[in-house]
Amino acid sequence: MSRGMNISNGASAIRVRFAPSPTGFLHIGGARTALFNWLYAKHTGGKFILRIEDTDLERSKKEYLDEILDSLTWLAMDWDEVYYQSQRFNIYREYADKLLKKGMAYTAENGAIIFKVGAEKIKINDIIRGEIEFDSELIKDQVLIKEDKSPTYNFACVIDDALLGITHVLRGDDHISNTPKQVVLYEALGFKVPYFAHLPLILGKDGGRLSKRTGATAISDYRKLGYLPEALTNYLLLLGFSPGGNQEVVDIAEVIKKFELKNINKAAAVFDMDKLNWLNAQYIKKADAAHLTELLIPRLIERGFIKKENFNRDGILPVVKLFQGRISTLTDFVNWADFVFSDKVKFDEEAHKKFLERNLSKEFSLLLERFAQITDFNHTAIEEKFREVVKELGMKAGDLVHPVRIALSGKTIGPGLFETMALLGKNKVKERLMMAKELWKNAPEARLKCLMWLSILFFSASLFSGCAMVRMLKETMGGPKSTISDESKDVSQEGSEDNPVTKADKWIRDNWW
Repeated sequence: MSRGMNISNGASAIRVRFAPSPTGFLHIGGARTALFNWLYAKHTGGKFILRIEDTDLERSKKEYLDEILDSLTWLAMDWDEVYYQSQRFNIYREYADKLLKKGMAYTAENGAIIFKVGAEKIKINDIIRGEIEFDSELIKDQVLIKEDKSPTYNFACVIDDALLGITHVLRGDDHISNTPKQVVLYEALGFKVPYFAHLPLILGKDGGRLSKRTGATAISDYRKLGYLPEALTNYLLLLGFSPGGNQEVVDIAEVIKKFELKNINKAAAVFDMDKLNWLNAQYIKKADAAHLTELLIPRLIERGFIKKENFNRDGILPVVKLFQGRISTLTDFVNWADFVFSDKVKFDEEAHKKFLERNLSKEFSLLLERFAQITDFNHTAIEEKFREVVKELGMKAGDLVHPVRIALSGKTIGPGLFETMALLGKNKVKERLMMAKELWKNAPEARLKCLMWLSILFFSASLFSGCAMVRMLKETMGGPKSTISDESKDVSQEGSEDNPVTKADKWIRDNWW
């Protein structure tokens, strides 16, 4: 007998469900299952039911439930009804007793109630995968009520799907093996068998099952990392459904109009973080800058870039606009725009190394001189003076652009240089270019001083061998403190400010790069 196709689309209102377990956070696979159920409900004018499978009272946690509900709300997947299995134990027991009375189940020695599985061929017509056949002889008798009086997953699932009027069961294909176990229970209790549609697996780029390393991260973590809910929803859609026309950035409202289960892909989907980043960048680019600003303000407060109150909201908006077309996540903005909100430039390692490769003090001095002539410090005037200096010096523009960018931001890449300077303002640009000149001025001198004091240090070590220097070196390396006679202390003058050893040690600690 073939099951799963006994309800026509027009026979009753479509009712689908998403049934998460609050024993963990909502991850990518579960979120996609929720989305496809939600889309089908919206497409058919049906109902989207949320059923919390919290029968494992020990492992179910409120923090997981809160995260699941918050994540679904953040992704704009609104539900019509919500049920908690932990509040329905008496219902499951009632139906288990019915099977006992019919002689279709028995009680084990430990008090568990077990269903007798008969021998038959079970066929289901999966909407996505077509006909699937199972041999019930390979299925063991099924526990309905466990020793601790809680229901098993398959039994509670069947009772709830039937009583809640679920017409279509959309879930991951890792549940295919549960389907025949549930079908025999539907039939034993005289319930209609719903449609089944098993969604393809989501694999990592390495071809294996999705893991934390390849993207199996909680939805709340993606939110913290700075992904937009619209972008993540869009990407979840692409993990198993093609909107047609080679579209990748889609309008969910348009997808709802044409979402059909038969068009869900059979092949496994591959989670690609690079593609998600690209897609998120597209949504950030087209987002309203004022809306992005509101999303970014809490992140800027958290990093200490602005105060919780009395900050200049209007001053943040142009910064957002400057970076909006160049970032993939909201976190990127906080990391890349830090130099705008800080008084000091923090050089990353690569930028610091490149900056010290060539002394451009002369060129920076000329830039400072020409920038001082600008009355309206806008990007057009800045670019004009900059190119004037480059031409006068006979340089390629890039040879000066990159060092100036590093001097202003501490980074090797960023938004347009002239727009960045206009945003920072004339005074801050002047201040940072002068600071850059100081870095070049002091770097060679610092090296020379370092070599000089190191020479003094080693000379002193040999001169006062066994005395203060040896003790210092031993203590530095974790060795035992040496015992020095009063005479030795007088000779070494350890506490004296004029002692070359003390000077060397202090300078190295204070000035070593």
